[in-house]
Amino acid sequence: MFASRLNGWFKSLASTSLALLCIALLTFNANAQSTAVGNATVAAASDLKFAIEEVALQFEKETGYKLKLVFGSSGQFKTQIMQGAPFHLFMSADEKFVYQLADAGKTQDRGRTYAVGRIGIMVPPNSSLKADGSLKDLAQAIQKGSLQKFAIANPEHAPYGARAKEALQHAGLWEAIQSKLVLGENISQTAQFATSGSTQGGIIALSLAMAPAVAKLGQFELIPEQWHLPLMQRMVLLKDAPAAATAFYNYLSTPSAQAIMSRYGFVMPK
Repeated sequence: MFASRLNGWFKSLASTSLALLCIALLTFNANAQSTAVGNATVAAASDLKFAIEEVALQFEKETGYKLKLVFGSSGQFKTQIMQGAPFHLFMSADEKFVYQLADAGKTQDRGRTYAVGRIGIMVPPNSSLKADGSLKDLAQAIQKGSLQKFAIANPEHAPYGARAKEALQHAGLWEAIQSKLVLGENISQTAQFATSGSTQGGIIALSLAMAPAVAKLGQFELIPEQWHLPLMQRMVLLKDAPAAATAFYNYLSTPSAQAIMSRYGFVMPK
């Protein structure tokens, strides 16, 4: 009887071990398949929202890779990456944040420029302001006391906000407009402020103003590029970036990707 019980125990153990082995093999196969397909998380500056969503969709169709796009302020992304945020590719609106991460040893190299951005003034329908790229109408509104609220991105961490500040300084309006400013956390939020009627207008990215969903919400005119430092937008692969991130990094240099970027007003690097 004891021998019979012992034999049954060994059979049960063998059955359990076989089941566990099958589960382990299934898990391994699932993980292998997931790795083969590939996934990557991209931290992208908010001015890229419409353009990169379109590029990423085309990339996924052509390659089978899957991307998770996260949009926000370049300066805030830099801080998050320094603190260990699990991003694989960083697409900054200002090259300085890429250089800072590279100097801190967080990246594979110093990356490369993928586009040059532009800024302009946008006003919603029925605004008392005009979409005047010379900012003369804005100056008159300040002088007359008719300007109540005007939106720019926070210049402390948003590159498009920093360039807006420089343009306002060039026009001699920075000090006078301080009490009227509504600061967006990023340029995408700033565009919402500038077009929703909650402000009389704002300085936003050309790439957002070119998107049909935004273009229909108001009038836009470029501000002279000589009025501010160039928006040299740079991207970089972070340490341990998977194949999907590397593939997308390279894909952004292809004619098809650059054609989409150009359509949203970006100047392509030579």
